[in-house]
Amino acid sequence: MKIALITDAWQPQVNGVVTTLVELVRELELLGHRVEVVHPGLFKTRPCPGYVGIDLAVRPKRVLTQTLDAFEPEAIHVATEGPLGWAARSYCLKRKLSFTTAFHTKFPEILHAALKIPLSWGYALFKYFHKPSSGVMVPTNGVLEMLRQRGFKKLCGWTHGVDAQLFAFQPQPRPYPPMGTMTRPVSLFVGRVSYEKNIDAFLKLDIPGTKVVCGVGPLEASLKDRYPQVRWIGLVPRDELAKIYATADVFVFPSRSETFGLVMLEAMAAGTPVAAYPVDGPLEVLGKPDRSCHGGVMHEDLKTACWGALAIPRHKARRRALDFSWLQAAQLFEGHLVAVRCTIDEKAGKKSVTPANITVT
Repeated sequence: MKIALITDAWQPQVNGVVTTLVELVRELELLGHRVEVVHPGLFKTRPCPGYVGIDLAVRPKRVLTQTLDAFEPEAIHVATEGPLGWAARSYCLKRKLSFTTAFHTKFPEILHAALKIPLSWGYALFKYFHKPSSGVMVPTNGVLEMLRQRGFKKLCGWTHGVDAQLFAFQPQPRPYPPMGTMTRPVSLFVGRVSYEKNIDAFLKLDIPGTKVVCGVGPLEASLKDRYPQVRWIGLVPRDELAKIYATADVFVFPSRSETFGLVMLEAMAAGTPVAAYPVDGPLEVLGKPDRSCHGGVMHEDLKTACWGALAIPRHKARRRALDFSWLQAAQLFEGHLVAVRCTIDEKAGKKSVTPANITVT
């Protein structure tokens, strides 16, 4: 199948959406599909206001149109709600093409935290964006229900995965020489140092040991000034990141607004249990506390969650991570795709692009 994937989030950006899409494309290609990724690197870009490290395509409509017309996709997936997402949406509506979308990030919460834009405005805009989609893929049941209550339609569940070989299991926390000697327990955060991550809730915890932050973002400078005792290690390659997960005693996930939280899976795959609030992402990733296999502890008191997570055997955290795979995620994604179901006008005439082997929903 020829699949067009349009996304405003792609390499060299570093975030969970990029990781998800890169792994998705790899698995889809292994399944025999041909994937054309339309991403900001193909266009002139400008930095996203207030969000350092995210570059957005400038006036992408013409090039996007040429790219999709030449590729003649059998299925179109619009992954993000940025400039490329809006251009792809317009392309599909103009040609009466069916397409799917995804809700990866609670951007209304980010806009509210960064710019004080009312949540109702943000969700109204996003509901309008996704309204013509034939299927809105959502990573957790909690987020799916939240969107349903806000009036979103055609929602479908789509989980994510983890590379269990890259993030290899370590039965005991291992030293990471580049960071030198650290007092244990080592508490780790990995992710964007940004508004939606609620990192301050982690950094202000009165807990013993060493706190480590791996990541960059718009709040980095101010938080470094406020918390000089924290080990700040910036961005690292993914193979090094695997070693950092393995050196931690507990992974702290303080966000209340994440739609999933891939970093939790990566930490758990290395054997590092997670401390988090009982909100959408952790409830999906860690598993219910009454199950025999769960990857950490959730509590409204993050300090209590940290102490509880330290008592979780590392093999249990690893076992929970193995419930997720990128192959499973790709197969689920594949099942949610729809045929474009229309014709594309080309110079040589009209050509049908409705494939016989795709289920139209």
